[in-house]
Amino acid sequence: MRYKELLDLIEEGENIQVEFKRKFSTHDKIARELLAFANTKGGYILFGIDDDKKIVGVESEKETFELVNVTASDFCEPAVEFIIEYKEVNSREIVIVTIPESEKKPHRIQDFKSELDINTAIVPIRVNDKSVQASKEMIRILRSQFNKAALKKYVFGPIEKTVFDYLAKTERISVNELSNLVNISERRASRTLVKMVRANLLLIHTKDNGEEFFTAAV
Repeated sequence: MRYKELLDLIEEGENIQVEFKRKFSTHDKIARELLAFANTKGGYILFGIDDDKKIVGVESEKETFELVNVTASDFCEPAVEFIIEYKEVNSREIVIVTIPESEKKPHRIQDFKSELDINTAIVPIRVNDKSVQASKEMIRILRSQFNKAALKKYVFGPIEKTVFDYLAKTERISVNELSNLVNISERRASRTLVKMVRANLLLIHTKDNGEEFFTAAV
């Protein structure tokens, strides 16, 4: 990363692709940030930068690298790929961790299970300037992206018609709302909306608090 690019990132502040860390905190917290970027659109963790953009620097570049390396390999499943760089800003050392968007989604906090358990897995995603837990719906969508399982043929039935009629009035719908609208279980409502996303009929959105809703993909 060029020096000016780093300064621009700092000036812009934290967002969906940038996170500031004054120092390495815990493996679990840093793992959630690494995973969130890998599961979303990729991004940067800048160590040595305070939340208010103040440049404080890190005490040890080597120690920061070792901690990040252990976190990415031992606390993330699958392991998260990253690139690490060091830059001096105002006579202070900054550690830049670049996490590319992963092709192995969804990544989760290491739980030592042979397969992803959608009911218990901790799968962070990035929403605005926060890392939040993905819903079951989002996890299913991430998994379908990894498997390249887009639905090319989709039977449009009465439930789907109800979804679009509702969206025409309210512009958004949730799993709970669909469940109540057509008197089906939330599990079936969830699967219906996920399939509609996979068929490129709907878009899924996540709020800062982790709640999700769906809108028409138009």
